[in-house]
Amino acid sequence: MTAARCPECGSERDDWTQVCHACGAPPGEHRLDAPAEGIRTTDIEPYIALRYIARLFKILAGLILLMLAGEVLLGLLIDGREALSTLLGEATRLLVMSGLLWGAGDIAILMIDAGHDLRVSRILAGRINARLHQLRSGGDGPQEAAAPQREERPSRNEDREIALPGARSRTS
Repeated sequence: MTAARCPECGSERDDWTQVCHACGAPPGEHRLDAPAEGIRTTDIEPYIALRYIARLFKILAGLILLMLAGEVLLGLLIDGREALSTLLGEATRLLVMSGLLWGAGDIAILMIDAGHDLRVSRILAGRINARLHQLRSGGDGPQEAAAPQREERPSRNEDREIALPGARSRTS
C-alpha cells in the first residue's frame, strides 16, 4: 500500500488497515483523490442511481394513469355502456399498479434519506472517535480538575480559645 494522508487529520498514514496513530481514525479504504476538510469521498457521493429509479417509477405511474384515461375514453366511445364492467376491472388494476409504482418511487427516496442519515452518523461517529483518541493521548482536551485540598481543622485535643462572656483571655 502507498502512503497517503489521513482523511480525518491529514497526517501521513502508511497502513490503512490500522487505526491512524495521530487522530485515531478508524481503518478504511484509501483514496488518492481525498476531499477537502477531512470528509471521506464515500461520505459525500450522491445516490444518483436511486434518484433515477425513484424518478422512473413516478414517471411510469403517471404514464399508467394517462393510459387509464385513454382506455376509459376509447372504451366509452367505441362500446358505450357495455364497456363499463370491463373498464371498471381494468381501471382498478391500472390504479393499483400506478399506486404501487408511485409507492416504490417514494421508498427509493426514503432509502436516499436513510443513506444520508447513515452517512451523517458515520461522520459524527468518526469525529467522536477521533476526539476520544485525542483526549486519551493527552491532546488539547479539557484538563481534569485537581482534587480539592482538605482544609486543616484543629483536632479535639488541641487547645482552642473560646470566648466566654465575662472570661479573660490568656494573652492578657
